Amino acid sequence: MMRTAPSIFILLALIGAVSGFVPMHAQRVVSNPPKSDSSFFARTAQASQHARIRFTSASSLPLSTTTTPESTPSSKHPPPSDWKSQLLSALSVIIDPDLDSDIVSLGFVQNLRIDDSNVVSLDLEPTTPWRPVKDLFVQQCQDAVNSLDWTRGAEVTFSAQSTVNAPPESDAPFGMSQIGAVVAVSSCKGGVGKSTTAVNLAFALESLGARVGIFDVDVYGPSLPTMVTPEDDNVRFVGRQIAPLQRGNVSLMSFGYVNEGSAVMRGPMVTQLLDQFLSMTCWGPIDYLIMDMPPGTGDIQLTLSQRLNITAAVIVTTPQELSFVDVQRGVEMFDTVNVPCIACVENMAYLEKESQEKETTIDDVLLKEKFLEALQKDGTVADAMQATNVASDLVKIVQENIQNNNGEKEEIRIFGPGHKRRLSEQWGIEHTYSVPLMGKIAQNGDSGTPFVLDNPNSPQADIYRQLAKSVASEVAKTKFGKGKGVRPPSVSYDSEAHIIRLVEADGEQSTISPADLRRECRCAECVEEMSGKQILDPESVPESIRPVSMSPTGNYALSVNWWGGHRSLYPYRQIRDVILAKKEEQMNNGVEVEERGVENVKERAML
Repeated sequence: MMRTAPSIFILLALIGAVSGFVPMHAQRVVSNPPKSDSSFFARTAQASQHARIRFTSASSLPLSTTTTPESTPSSKHPPPSDWKSQLLSALSVIIDPDLDSDIVSLGFVQNLRIDDSNVVSLDLEPTTPWRPVKDLFVQQCQDAVNSLDWTRGAEVTFSAQSTVNAPPESDAPFGMSQIGAVVAVSSCKGGVGKSTTAVNLAFALESLGARVGIFDVDVYGPSLPTMVTPEDDNVRFVGRQIAPLQRGNVSLMSFGYVNEGSAVMRGPMVTQLLDQFLSMTCWGPIDYLIMDMPPGTGDIQLTLSQRLNITAAVIVTTPQELSFVDVQRGVEMFDTVNVPCIACVENMAYLEKESQEKETTIDDVLLKEKFLEALQKDGTVADAMQATNVASDLVKIVQENIQNNNGEKEEIRIFGPGHKRRLSEQWGIEHTYSVPLMGKIAQNGDSGTPFVLDNPNSPQADIYRQLAKSVASEVAKTKFGKGKGVRPPSVSYDSEAHIIRLVEADGEQSTISPADLRRECRCAECVEEMSGKQILDPESVPESIRPVSMSPTGNYALSVNWWGGHRSLYPYRQIRDVILAKKEEQMNNGVEVEERGVENVKERAML
């Protein structure tokens, strides 16, 4: 009797998927697919043969990829006279998922060329030096070009748009005229790890290929000289401007580098000093300037936010309730100067503790005998020596899994569970990160070497890299996004129709009743924070309820003051989801009504 799925195959597949190990006979199974799939593997092999990919460092040449479609020597077509418009039309179907627009309209496609062999060359210049869809863009461009019958290949060069030739902000300080984006790292309370976050974010962005600078704005207590030791601490001048210090490819500037100690002066003098620093520092062309803001929400913070045309802000906090209140103040401060808060870092979120070692022992000899018996019983491996080797490999895999499970780290949240969910549900801040309370991070901050440089392969360094990727993506949306989901919708209340109307950036309109929106409030008065259980009774909300006022909070949420005194915050994502759910509910109810009507007709016909 033929066995379609022997139990040993299932065991081997599961173990191989977990450990990355593929036994010898399993490798032969994978490398010999069914004939029905041969065309897929043939196409994959052909594609790999025709693709030439060159990877270079960010400081040298950009990524360049060339593909050549299959063709016969006699099938050459001359390029049409409108070859450029045909290429742009073919490429315009490629949509940037972050900016919700095609790459031609966004200006990503540059320097279209075609040689005598009808091989098309183009430069792909997105808005940020790092994009998670880089490889996808390159492949889609190649497919679009090769879809035209007269082309004979596509060479795509990927490089970010340079800030060197970008038009300077009209009111930006002179030294900042070549900066692509200014990202403020802020907290409303001191001692939460703001400077640590700013430094590691900057070096994480640099590791992704961006040109980065750090400006320590806190003249009362500058932290950058302690946290980052420059390669050369001598201050030099470029003409009448100060050249920033360097650590690797990251530019550094702080009051502590040019003056020992902290400043002792009043607020107006501090503002003038910072303005001089901004004007006199020759940052040159950089993609991101990370501003390590002083704690608080006072005059210095507001003045800097207005003076620097800050692109976006990252809020740093800790899990305590008091810190969450400060997050609210910080978001509201940046909202007053129209600066979106794109991410929140919850520092000292938990303490990692090695779990107690589990006393798990196995009988290696007995386990090997059981594996060998199962292999021979199913007839999977006919050769006795091969079966013995496979059984030995399986025993090693089990031993490694036991060792990996022993010593797993336990997260102890000594300051409470945190507020990541509330930040997402109430303020629409989707990118929230928890950084553990870790002695090594503090040691690196005191030693002058950022943690991500000293421990690049650690899980904690990966948290900072994920934060950097989110910042790069959100900055691109903020600066260049145009479509739905990127720009906030226009929200208004139609008192005559008693309806709330949303108009998206692309002109799409949708509506929701005030009562339905009020019932979706996720504030602490309406939903239990720990369990997520709804406290608000939906039936207690009258259909006649109406908003007194509505205003955007940053780029991601809507603030609504309701008749009766209650205030709600709704992320635009949540409002769209509620509208979509109501539409689906109405459609389902319509289908049910129609089905009941058909059944009634059938019953009357039978009678």
